[in-house]
Amino acid sequence: MPGCVIGCSNEYPLPSGKTISPIEYETAWAFGAHCEVSSLDDIGELNWLSNDLGLDTIETGGTLGVLMEAGIIPWGDGKKALEALEEVGKGSPLGRIIGQGSVFAGQAFGITRIAAVKGQHMPAYDPRGIKGIGVTYATTPMGADHTAGYCITANILKVGGIVDPLKREGQLDLSRNLQIASTLIDSTGFCLFVAFAILDNEDAMPTIVEMLNTRFGWSLSVEDALALGKRTLKVERDFNVQAGFTKEHDRLPEFLMKEKLAPHDIHFDIGEEELDTFYNF
Repeated sequence: MPGCVIGCSNEYPLPSGKTISPIEYETAWAFGAHCEVSSLDDIGELNWLSNDLGLDTIETGGTLGVLMEAGIIPWGDGKKALEALEEVGKGSPLGRIIGQGSVFAGQAFGITRIAAVKGQHMPAYDPRGIKGIGVTYATTPMGADHTAGYCITANILKVGGIVDPLKREGQLDLSRNLQIASTLIDSTGFCLFVAFAILDNEDAMPTIVEMLNTRFGWSLSVEDALALGKRTLKVERDFNVQAGFTKEHDRLPEFLMKEKLAPHDIHFDIGEEELDTFYNF
């Protein structure tokens, strides 16, 4: 966006003559490390085709990983992954399976170890090693969405405080507070990256509220604005409840509680009873 000081975009020219803009971090991981594809050109082509088909790149990378786990395409073969993804545009049986996402693909091919919550594949953060993001994955109404409550801030980046990513303590409160603030920011139309300023600068949130008041003729306080975030989050939650979701959907896949992650030899150990208190605000 013109004038933005962050400059988070990029352009990558592909050998085919197309230009992909941008290859984002999550996309590079989903098609790259997650699928063991090392060619940036192949990652770029998968990115371009996903955009052309209207597919989310995190979900699509997760789905291609399921196909690799099932032996449909070889691990690390970017060219075969691209051929498989092209089937979506053809409307073939394989393409229709891929287009339905990772959970559906797992059901189709008998793969049960799927890193997804509420039908949405997880992004590039393992909740065993970053437990705050695990709480977000489990509890956000949107499924495994890292942007809903980006606990990487305090868990890894030490922005807005420090919460040890390997311990249970403090993770629920961290995720809850970030989800409330993120819901507010999303509702205003601000880029979510302003959250970093809010967390590190005590003047940032009052400034944002002042901008909203000036633009819309309101007289909100910071507390009023955060109350809107809480209300919006609960409305989203209520929508899910009316659609048939229960607390049993606020869970991570079972393998994350059983399989330990190297090198710390840990699993996700925030229990169901604790997760069920998330919306007590």
